[in-house]
Amino acid sequence: MTSEPTIAFLGLGRMGLPMAMNVVRAGFHVRVWNRTLSRTRVFAAAGGVPAATPADATRGADIVITMLSDGPAVRAAMDRPEGGLDGAAPGQIWVQMSTVGVRWTGVLSGLAAACGISYVDAPVSGSEGPARSGDLVILASGPAGVQDKLAPVFGALGRSTVWLGEAGAGSRAKLVLNALLVDLVEATAEALTFAKGLELDPADIVELLRATPLGTPYMVQKARAMLAGDFRPAFALKHAIKDAGLALDAARERDTELALTEALLPRWRRAASAGHADDDLAAVYAVPPAAAAG
Repeated sequence: MTSEPTIAFLGLGRMGLPMAMNVVRAGFHVRVWNRTLSRTRVFAAAGGVPAATPADATRGADIVITMLSDGPAVRAAMDRPEGGLDGAAPGQIWVQMSTVGVRWTGVLSGLAAACGISYVDAPVSGSEGPARSGDLVILASGPAGVQDKLAPVFGALGRSTVWLGEAGAGSRAKLVLNALLVDLVEATAEALTFAKGLELDPADIVELLRATPLGTPYMVQKARAMLAGDFRPAFALKHAIKDAGLALDAARERDTELALTEALLPRWRRAASAGHADDDLAAVYAVPPAAAAG
């Protein structure tokens, strides 16, 4: 590692682009690759270096960061001709920040081990807003020897980093947080619908939530968005459904029940099919529960 490491950043989506921007603004030399080339041109204007292939981005890089939609997308970017692993070299650190679940974390860490590079499993807690402002929470796990090397990079990406142990613990913790998140959003939508059914003004319930310990800031924010019909995506419904499915898969493999998460998915999938897949997950409020719909 040099004093000014070169970073390869693969994936410039809704989360990846602002994250990569924060890294380049922090003074690092950053090479980026994205399947859609127009996103790399936007990044180039900020001082980053676009790469034609993942291998062009990762070749000679000290740190490789992947921030893509899911496990198959990460593997497709890394493990193919001219993929990111074609540019891998001993001493390189691969920081995998996408939410991919337990099984894919095992697959990807195995690819890293086969190439002799360090694998750090570090998904993030936070949506597009915290990604832009550098206020993400990084759920890091991996070899202890890389923590100091990654600290300046993680400092550019988030307001705090929690190291959770060996690689894989970060992804498991992310599943726990996201299962709780979707349960909270569903409970919020149900509470507002219940209030209307009891001939109450749901806006009054939001104010009661805000005034009591029940109303977390996130719950109040989503409740207000639901009532306003403001479904601009911070966390797209399709990605929330994907993450809920990953949590359920992990729970089943360990004989653990996630009854609330499992129960909400039919409604959420109906909301996605009704045209809300790319909207914020708050859009589930716009689709009535199955009993009401029938």
